[in-house]
Amino acid sequence: MFYKPRNGHGLPHNPLQACIVPRPIGWISTLSTDGVANLAPFSHFNIVGMLPPMVAFCNNGPHAEGSVKDSARNAIATGEFVHSVATFELREQVVQSSAHVSRDCDEFDFAGLTKAPSRMVAPPRVGESPISLECRVVKHVELPTTLANSSNVMVIGEVVGVHIAESVMTDGLVDVGKLRPLARMGYLDYASVAEVFSIARPDDLLVKY
Repeated sequence: MFYKPRNGHGLPHNPLQACIVPRPIGWISTLSTDGVANLAPFSHFNIVGMLPPMVAFCNNGPHAEGSVKDSARNAIATGEFVHSVATFELREQVVQSSAHVSRDCDEFDFAGLTKAPSRMVAPPRVGESPISLECRVVKHVELPTTLANSSNVMVIGEVVGVHIAESVMTDGLVDVGKLRPLARMGYLDYASVAEVFSIARPDDLLVKY
């Protein structure tokens, strides 16, 4: 089949989300200017640089109380956010934290998660997550959107602090088999990394950052 996204696809559900998979989940925590903690998962998320290390998440869609959703609104206002790695063990809490709730609702409490203190930024990290990245906003970019009364904001943050639990390390390396990161697929589907393999590059060089 072929279709133009602006004209619709004619299928029961959008197939494009299932074409770019698996996608890492940005589990983004922020604080509002009033100090209310917010936590939400984003499947439009990735690392976008290493020198310095930067990550980005895209906050696309409406909010019942305004056009900009809480995570982007808070990150832009305060200049800070934290990404905690979503894992298979925490899959239920990840989905729970995606619920559409009022801005004064603390999703940490809503999902039964622990607020662990950060060292470099104010927003808390998910205490149960084995890896968290503390970030300071570098810039935000307003992107086009075809959804009425909505916004599409990409927030880019420099990673200024990294927490890695020893429980997911083996011989000084992050052990993905122990970490079991959760990935977003299309529709209501998720995946967890269960198999890892290595392939040497043709020049057999490893770039170390």
